[in-house]
Amino acid sequence: MPIIGYIEYKRREFCKDVKCPVQGELNAQEEGSPRYEQIRKTCQTDCKRTTYQFHHWLIDKGYFIVRTGS
Repeated sequence: MPIIGYIEYKRREFCKDVKCPVQGELNAQEEGSPRYEQIRKTCQTDCKRTTYQFHHWLIDKGYFIVRTGS
């Protein structure tokens, strides 16, 4: 649920901004195609970046990580 006055992180925004080579390969494919899904598995199992890098990228870009109270 969006918070008024804020924008949500868009899928793969980090990957595109850091010019991930895997993201470049994905961009060259039709989303949902067999080759696209094959490349996407690299993101799921062998990401070239760390959560530390992602977290600090979020901070640098002004993102907040928000969690509901439930």
